Amino acid sequence: MARTYTHEQLAQVIKAYDVRGVVGTDIDAAAVQDMGAAFGYLLRQEGETQVVLGYDMRPSSPELAAAFAKGLQSQGLAAINSGLTSTDELYFASGSRNCAGAMFTASHNPAQYNGIKMCRSGARPVGWDTGLSAITELLVKGIPAYDGTPGELSSQEVLADYATHLRGLVDLSQIRPLVVAVDAANGMGGHTVPAVFAGLPVDIRPLYFELDGSFPNHEANPLDPKNLVDLQKFVVAEKADIGLAFDGDADRCFVIAEDGTPVTPSAICALVAQRYLQKYPGATIIHNLITSKSVPEVILENGGRPVRTRVGHSFIKDSMAKEQAVFGGEHSAHYYFQEFWNADSGILAAMHVLAELGRQDLKLSELMAKYLRYVPSGEINFTVQDQQGAIAAVLESFGEQIAETDELDGVTVQLKGSAAWFNLRASNTEPLLRLNAEAETAEKVAAIVQQIHKVIASSN
Repeated sequence: MARTYTHEQLAQVIKAYDVRGVVGTDIDAAAVQDMGAAFGYLLRQEGETQVVLGYDMRPSSPELAAAFAKGLQSQGLAAINSGLTSTDELYFASGSRNCAGAMFTASHNPAQYNGIKMCRSGARPVGWDTGLSAITELLVKGIPAYDGTPGELSSQEVLADYATHLRGLVDLSQIRPLVVAVDAANGMGGHTVPAVFAGLPVDIRPLYFELDGSFPNHEANPLDPKNLVDLQKFVVAEKADIGLAFDGDADRCFVIAEDGTPVTPSAICALVAQRYLQKYPGATIIHNLITSKSVPEVILENGGRPVRTRVGHSFIKDSMAKEQAVFGGEHSAHYYFQEFWNADSGILAAMHVLAELGRQDLKLSELMAKYLRYVPSGEINFTVQDQQGAIAAVLESFGEQIAETDELDGVTVQLKGSAAWFNLRASNTEPLLRLNAEAETAEKVAAIVQQIHKVIASSN
């Protein structure tokens, strides 16, 4: 007998951009099979015939991928199992085959979680407005049965082709030899990095390359500074030229300089943007509204056209397509490439950094200095029940100091007489306000953060 679902149940796992939850509590193989059937029904209505699947190293991933494949097959779609893949490797499979895809991962979440990132042909993202809401309705109302021939199941690895494709996008064959320390966090970087850099003048020093979805060493979330500490020490100990830290599904990459100092994703954005503008003069580059002001400055200085977007990969990818941008970047170390089907790839961004570093004699800290123009606060979360009331109180407190505001995503405030700005965004899922601020000095940033903290504390 088919399982029944309510909107309330599904809202716990079907999010704005993907499916995610605790295995055995929020999601299980039976529910994932139904999701596969719902996705298959939608795709069949659109004329699609096959879906490529990939999964990360979490213990539950193979079972969930197999269940999803059964759901697809029940709707007449062929399922191609690519086995262990990074998320960007799955995007490569979808893009190069021009077919839909599904990646089984919970990215940087703890071990008990898993999830599904779905895409249409050409690695086009499936978000709430582009398929996940329709899948929800099908699960609640019932998926129409398919009385045709079930789809076939096949297997095909794509790692070698993926590695060859990336090496064709960034030529590292002529760079000076580099020592590269890599923390894969027991995630999929341990699978992709050896394949991509094989035979290149890059001496990889591996840290936590063993695939282990229990994450025995630290969480696979490089956005949290505590998860970079091991790599920072490793870079210095190995006398490496650069350090690279990947998240669990290896679609994000953080960079560490030779002295152990983290390089902000905004600075990486600016460097990669400059490289693309040398290749494509006058091109459009996308950046979200909480990347550093240095990013649009570098784009303009190099003759490019910066386009500012809301936070979130669906907004970036939509803008990439709409604006025909060659590159896009976020503060969270997601980097998007037109020549990679507008999809994000951490390792491709890392290859651009290695290419730039390897063509000159500068240390990475010296190379990046020109992109590090301002001091960021990092993202700070405040627990707030009345989010809009707290935002109003903050704006009132700054009063005459405000030069201008905009509401593209939350509220962004430019302060008078300096480059200082801040953005306050309400979380869609939690009673949180997210603050990002930036200024010319650490003292100015600290003063902004302190004032906002005081106002929010008194308004709660």
